[in-house]
This record gives sequence, structure tokens and C-alpha cells, in this order.
Amino acid sequence: MTRLLLVFLLLVPAPVFADVPAPPAIAAKAWLLYDLTSSQSITSANEHERFEPASLTKLMTAYLAFSALKQKALTPDQVVPVSERAWKTPGSRMFLEPKKPVKVEELLHGMITQSGNDACIALAEAIAGSEDAFAQMMNREAQRLGMKDTNYTNASGLPDPRHYSSAYDLGLLATALIRDFPEYYPLYSLREYRYNNITQPNRNRLLWLDPNVDGMKTGYTENAGYCLIASAKRGARRLLSVVLGANSDNARAQESQKLLNYGFQFYDSVKLYGKGQAVSTLEVLKGTENRVKAGFQSDFYVSVPRSLADQLKADMVSMQPLVAPIGAGQKVGTVKVTLQDKLLGEYPVVALENVALAGFFGRAWDSMRLWFK
Repeated sequence: MTRLLLVFLLLVPAPVFADVPAPPAIAAKAWLLYDLTSSQSITSANEHERFEPASLTKLMTAYLAFSALKQKALTPDQVVPVSERAWKTPGSRMFLEPKKPVKVEELLHGMITQSGNDACIALAEAIAGSEDAFAQMMNREAQRLGMKDTNYTNASGLPDPRHYSSAYDLGLLATALIRDFPEYYPLYSLREYRYNNITQPNRNRLLWLDPNVDGMKTGYTENAGYCLIASAKRGARRLLSVVLGANSDNARAQESQKLLNYGFQFYDSVKLYGKGQAVSTLEVLKGTENRVKAGFQSDFYVSVPRSLADQLKADMVSMQPLVAPIGAGQKVGTVKVTLQDKLLGEYPVVALENVALAGFFGRAWDSMRLWFK
């Protein structure tokens, strides 16, 4: 349910409210500001347009590498041979050598901190046998995550007309990586990494400029421009900014900082319902119980301007008639949340408990009730 809710919320355009400062002007081709606490977009522009993602591609390579580690298909200390293809790959590198085997853990650092294209190919070959086969895995995973404006042809982000993504899709991917692999996310906060006697800094300037920023990834090609996905946490709130196509390294950091500051200063994440809290109890027919508790399986937040939280309204709409059997986690209704008569979103509500099918006489009685209804 979490992934479905995330995709749905990102699809809802961020409404504009009275007496709230307008979002800052952003000097980039596309951008997105996303609140991970509420799974809600705060502001965006051109978020569904397709662009060359450059090294932001490496987030998907990392996602699949983390998945392989989690499934024990790889181990951190596993030694990986360096192919000639990986050694000769152009662009940014961690400076692998073909006669010097490297550990998976080193490749992860080289890919994330140093943005090494050679590290990406070595990981792709270790996981899938070839970079082409790995690109197919990348596309299957993108489809599963709901990335509808994305297609991959390589593991590193080297230019290709058939290799593209969008700010929206990259926001989905970055959020999924933080959510699904919290044990590996700290790798994105490392400021430098040394391999083969060469120390290279992380290109994400915000790691030095903002103590709240702890990731994620930069990218650059001539066609893509300067790109940055940045994540910052203040207190319990985590925001994510996606900036594509800025004019310089300095600009992508500045524009990302503007978005993050705007989200933290003027918006807040408001908890409407707790995990397992009953939003309502709904009538059930043909069940061993005649009512079922409905709510959310995790804490439910919405992002709203700081001064307007007391104006939130939530209305429950049930799926009637509800007929047993009903399983915990089954969708049974929708909560419609509005602010100043503007729709923030419609969110699925699920059964919090099981309701088994009643015996013959109970079912027969409710069948008569359904007939009269």
C-alpha cells in the first residue's frame, strides 16, 4: 500500500493557497520538491518532461545493487573482476585496473561518492553478466516503481537518445531507495573516497554547505546540464529536491537549497491519523462481525502551509456494500482531504482486521437485506 500511496500522491498537483509565499523561481529545466514524511509534492515544474538523467542514473544501479546485497546474490566483501569494458569506459571514474580485482563494497563507494562509470559497469556485470542485461533489469524495476517516463540503456548515465527520465520519476526512485534501503543510505553522505591512491570528493556541494543535507546524487553531461537530487532532514521531517538542467555546478546547489529552504520554512507535515488508528467503523454484510475498523497501516501525514493546519478537513467515503470475507489490509474506503476547499488528495483506507464469512443463516439474512437495498 505504501508504494501505491506514494505514486498516487506524487500525481496530485500541489495546490496554491492564499496568504502563503509563492515558491521560489528556480533556474533549471525541471524541478520537484517532495516531502517524504507525507509522500506529497510541495512544488514542481516540468516534472513529467523527459530529460537525459546523466549520473542520476546511478541511483537505479545502486538500487539494484542494494537489492542484490539484500537477497544475498552479492556480498560486500565479494571480489569482482574488472573487465576491459569497465576499465575503458569514458567519463568520471574511480580508476579501476583490469588486473586488480575489487570488492563490491569498494565499487559502491566508487559509484556513489566518486560517481565512477567504471564502477557501475563492474557492478552491472557482477549482477547480470553484462551491462545490456543489467539495463533490462533497470527497466523492469523502473516499471515496477511506476517510473512511466524512464528508459535505461546503460548503468552509468552516458548519453544515449534512448536513455531518459523525468524529475517525477527520479523523485520516485530516490524516495524508494531511501525507504527500502535505509542501511545503505548513509553512503550518500560521505564527502570523499580514496581508491587506488586517488582521493576524490563528492560533487554534492550541499554536503558542505547545509548540515541538514545528507545525500544524494549529482549528474552532468553537456545535454543534461547540471543536475542534483538532494535530501535533507530537520527533526522528523525529510525533504527531497530534484533539480535538472541547471547552468553550473554552483547553480544546481543554489537552486536545490532554495527549494529545501522553502519547504522547511513555509510547510509542515501534519499527522492526521496514527498507524492502526480507526478512522471509522464500517458496516459489513455476511460476516461473523457486522462492523470492521478502517484506517491506515502506517502513520498518515499531509503537507500543508504552516499557518493553515487547523483548516484541514478529512471526509471518509466507504465502499458500500462491504461483503465478507474481508482481509486486513483490504481497501474499504477513501479519505478525501481538503484545505480551503482545495483537494489535497484522496487516500485509500484499509480494513484493520479480518472479518470471516458468517454461517448459512447469517448470510441468508444479509442476502435478504442486500436484495431490499
